[in-house]
Parts: sequence; structure tokens; C-alpha cells
Amino acid sequence: MLNSKQNRIILFVSAGIVLLLVTFALFRDSSQVASLKQVESLIKNDQIEKVKQCDQNFYIQTADGLYSIAISQVSPELLKSYSIEVHKDKSYLIWIVVVLVLLGGLSYAVRYMMKWQAKNSSETTMPFSAGATSPQNDSEGVTPVESDVTFDDIGGIADVKQELQEIIDFLRNPSRFKAFGARMPRGVLLVGPPGVGKTMIAKAVAAEAGVPFYYQSAASFVQIYVGMGAKRVHELFTAAKNNSPSIIFIDEIDAVGKERDGNRSDEREGTLNQLLTEMDGFEDSSGVIVVAATNKIEVLDSALLRAGRFDGRVFVELPTPDERAAILNTYLSKIPSDVDVDEIVAMSVGFNGASLATLVNEAALLALREQAMQVSMEHFYAVKDKVAYGKKKLAILSPKQKQFRARYLAAKAVVAYVHELPFEKVMLSSETIKPQMGAPLIQSEMQDRIKVLLAGMAGCDIRFEEHATNVYNDLRDAKKLAQEMVTKYGMGEGIEALAHEDIALLDRLYTETKQELIAYEDVIAQIEAVLMEKESITKVHIETIMA
Repeated sequence: MLNSKQNRIILFVSAGIVLLLVTFALFRDSSQVASLKQVESLIKNDQIEKVKQCDQNFYIQTADGLYSIAISQVSPELLKSYSIEVHKDKSYLIWIVVVLVLLGGLSYAVRYMMKWQAKNSSETTMPFSAGATSPQNDSEGVTPVESDVTFDDIGGIADVKQELQEIIDFLRNPSRFKAFGARMPRGVLLVGPPGVGKTMIAKAVAAEAGVPFYYQSAASFVQIYVGMGAKRVHELFTAAKNNSPSIIFIDEIDAVGKERDGNRSDEREGTLNQLLTEMDGFEDSSGVIVVAATNKIEVLDSALLRAGRFDGRVFVELPTPDERAAILNTYLSKIPSDVDVDEIVAMSVGFNGASLATLVNEAALLALREQAMQVSMEHFYAVKDKVAYGKKKLAILSPKQKQFRARYLAAKAVVAYVHELPFEKVMLSSETIKPQMGAPLIQSEMQDRIKVLLAGMAGCDIRFEEHATNVYNDLRDAKKLAQEMVTKYGMGEGIEALAHEDIALLDRLYTETKQELIAYEDVIAQIEAVLMEKESITKVHIETIMA
């Protein structure tokens, strides 16, 4: 019964060995090489029964066996008393045909057996209940995906590659880490907006490490039959453990891992509980790493994010100009082109990796339609709006809008740094500063959070005496926090909230934020200049400027 990857490999290797042995037996010359003196002795003793000539040899059949001697060693007179059968040696062609037929028949038989087994497996695991399944059948039908994507195929993301290199090293040589007493994260969460290449990154990790890659969309776990989602999670983890070291990749994990409210127990929560149980059941020696992707980390259940589960997090942002250039060069290397990559980079602010791939492909298709010999800048300008349609407005920002965006983010970055709110990088393509993983419970922390939300608007008002509509989300969140402080957490003038006390709190914090920004005007200007030039700035760079 073919019930694992190892069994299939053993079957194919055994079949190959058998075929080699059969081929060797068929092609092997079983005759004994005789000297001229031995042939003369056979003639003298009248022991020769038949003589056959094939290519360069005489084959002499006797009662004791078959002998061969080169034709060049025998004079014509020596065998003149015998009737010599002349054969042109074409038998090897027949044997080749026989071997090919045997190989084809064996291949067909193996494929038929695998299809038969897959059919039986699917029939015996029809989703009618969450009944227990036997261990030997837990991983049937779950097969790894062949990953042919490497880091060389993905432009940019140098910092992400560096963060994931340790995981690759662990999967390649886990004994080295175990001998040192180190443990790798059991789960790694890739966080970033859609289209930045989170799935490709996970595939590249599997390909670089040379391990099986199990892909599953979290939405596929949620079934209409009660208990089937949990069962599929169990089967997935069992298959990965049986083929360790390996990688499990769960795409869009927020589809099944949303925060539980405790008011109901449905199929989604049962599936999430099973996922948590499976990750808790990992041993350090299991050799399985779970990688998940999401663009909504704020909605994930806290149990998923605690240590021992998804305790490693990698933030994959929209590409910077240098990273966009690397991505474009990767795609442009496959098509004939005469373009200025820096010019394309300038026109594609806010594009993710998928958008850049589409941009290059659309330009190539347009060049083909026009029967051009190569892709030119005119083709890119012609298709840019088509690709950018429906994307963030940042892709088509005017210079003035870009200046407002840079000022907005520079002010938020300074206030976040001064009040020690955690963040790694500020991107011109994203207005958000990375939130804290847990809800802030101390009053001063909540006020600091509100100040960061108001800082962008305050920074623009200080410099331009006006601000843009992009303050909507931050202003909404600031109002919500202020209202919760005075009505929900008793952090106002008294335990009971006064009328319009949340508005008064917002006004006070806005005034304090403007005063802080005025004090750091020179620093904000430097950060703003970096954002205008490079479209991103790290916290380390901000710390250098602040110093």
C-alpha cells in the first residue's frame, strides 16, 4: 500500500534496480573467450557442434558451453570443414524495444496503482462527521507542493531574506542548532499588504532549504460539515511531520484565526482550537516550521501570537525604490527592452511586487500588439494607468501630495520615537506606524498612542497651515480611543464621563503634540527629506538623526 512519500520513492528505486539487472542480463555476453590454441584443440577433438559469425567474432558452440574468438585470429582454412552461420547482430535493437516496453508497462502499473489508491482514499474519507481516523490514514491525500521559486527569483526584500536565513539554515542542518541548545520559532508570521509576495517568499524558503512545502489556504479549513476543518488541520500537520523537515504554509490565516469573542462555538473556532493544539504538540525535534501570511494582524487571536506558536514575525512592506528597481530588473531580464529602470521606478511609487510584474507584462503585451522589436518607455507610460487603476492613490501622487505625505509621516515618526512606541520602518507607501501587539492599558500609553495618531495632522498644519483628507483613519481611531478612555476605562476627570470630555481630551493632546513637533522641527525636516528621496526610513536612521 502506497501510504507515504518514502514508500513511493522506494518503489521507484526498486523498479529501476530491477530494470537495470534485467538489462544487464540481456545484454551480457555469456560466452567464454577462447584462445587460438583452445579452438584448435576443440577441432582436433571434434567437440564443435555449431559455428556462428557475428560482427567481429566467431561463436563456437560445444556440449560444454559457448566460446568466442576474434575473426582476425582465425585463418579461413581452420574452420572450412564447418558450416558457418552468418548473423548481423541486430539483437540489441530487439532488447532495447523489450526494455522500453517493460519500463512503460511498469510505469503505467505504478501510476494506475497510485490513482486507484487516491480514489479509494477519497471515497473512504467522505466528510460526514468528525469521527476519529486511524493514524496510518491521517495524512493520505495531503501532498507537498513542488517549489521552484528561489530568492534569486524575488527582487528586493533583502532584509526579509536576512531574517529568514536562520530558518533555512535550521531546516538544512537542525542538528547544529540542537547541539547548541538553540530552538527556532515554531511559527513565523509574514505580515504585509496584499501583493507583496508573501507566498513567493514562503516557497523560496522551502526551495532554498530543500524541504517539502505544504500549502493550504486557511479558508479551505472552514467546511460546512462540523469537525471537518479540525480534521483537515490534523491531516496537514501529520503529513508534514511524516515528511520532516518540512514547511507548512497557511495563507490568509485571519480567515480562521480571528479573535474569539466567547459568545459562540462554531466550526471556525473548532478549527482554530485544533490549529493551536497541533502547534502546541510540536516537539523541538519535529523539524516542522509553520509559516502563515496575513495582512490583518490586528484581528488575529492573541493565542496565536503568544510565545511557542507564531513567535517569529516578519513584516513585508511595499518595496522601496531600490527594491522596485531590483524587481523590475528581474522581470525585464526575460524580455527584450530598451528602457530606463530609474524612470519606471519613479512612476511606480506605491506599486507592490505583483503590480510591477503586471506592469512589465502589460508593456510587453502592448509591444507585441504593435509588432515592436522591443519594449520601450512609451509602452510603460501607455499601460501605467491601466495597472494603477484601483490601486492606492499613492501610485499617482502629484509632487505636492507627495510632500504632504512625507511631512505627515515624518511628524508621526518623531512622536512615535519620542514616546517609545514600537515600530521598525516608516514607508511613504503606508500611513500606518506598526501598532503594539497588546492593547495599551496604562493611561499615559493610551495618550501617547493618540498623540501619534494626531501627529500627522498637526505636522501638516504647522508647516502648510492645512492638511489632507488622509487624516480620516487616524482621526477616527484617535476619537475612538479618547471616547473609550473617558467612558469605558474611567480615565477622564472623574470615574463618570462628563459631557464632551473626550473632545476636550483630544484638543488638549493635539495642542501638546503641536508643541512637541515645533521643538523637533529640524529633525522632522531631515526625516521628510529622506522620505522624499528614498521613500522609506528605518528607526535606526531616525535615531541617528535624533542624536
